[in-house]
Amino acid sequence: MLAPLVLVACSSGGGSPGGEGRSTRATGVATSEPAPDITSGIEDTGDIEADPARLPTSRDEALAFIDLVIADPASFGPDVIRRSPYESDPATWPVLGTDCVWQQQKPLSSVLATRGRSFEVPAAGGKGPVRLSAVVTVHRSREGARWEMAESVEETMRCPTQQLQKGELIGSLVAAALPHGEGGQVNSADALTEIGQYKSSTLGGPFPYVWQQAQTLQFTVAVTGKGAKGRTEEELDELTNQAQAAMLLRLKSAVEKQS
Repeated sequence: MLAPLVLVACSSGGGSPGGEGRSTRATGVATSEPAPDITSGIEDTGDIEADPARLPTSRDEALAFIDLVIADPASFGPDVIRRSPYESDPATWPVLGTDCVWQQQKPLSSVLATRGRSFEVPAAGGKGPVRLSAVVTVHRSREGARWEMAESVEETMRCPTQQLQKGELIGSLVAAALPHGEGGQVNSADALTEIGQYKSSTLGGPFPYVWQQAQTLQFTVAVTGKGAKGRTEEELDELTNQAQAAMLLRLKSAVEKQS
């Protein structure tokens, strides 16, 4: 468990749910961003010594970068498969509205590219299916990525109950953030974990829910896990931790200076 730097406890949610969960957020990032700052110091890169020449500066480069970094089924574990639709439309991304309902909107101008993928551990042995997702977002600058992380904490406080898709709710949310070097967190410049309860109109509930996001340089990577009947918090943690670690390792390999 992460030792929380920022801890926010929210009241439990109620209602009925069922679809794909949120994968990333952005409600307050500035709509106009400067060009990526690829020549300044790299003080917020976790344990990465980044090569400025390897950082994407266009949409096409950002999409190619995402393909290198984003999780695949094996990133989570041997029993994980693709869900359909597998990849999100890169022309949209999830935004939490003032009504605490997630909706698809056009990415902000601060974003070079973003893409999400959906996965599942199929139901077996009397246990329900575990729904999983992964997202990588490339901002035009570090400031955009930092704003995305800051907005994530604000959203937990603002919306104690959130509707993911029709028939799908999360609640009882607790968020913990760790910057690089705090509590043994050395894999990213900033890391955020949110846990709570998940309810589905088709699967029932409440079940464990977990969401993780990490930021380094102009990038954010996120994973989501939604539990089901017979699935434990430990099982959900293992799945999401493994995929998040895999993406962070790929990110490091993609931007690190070559010896």
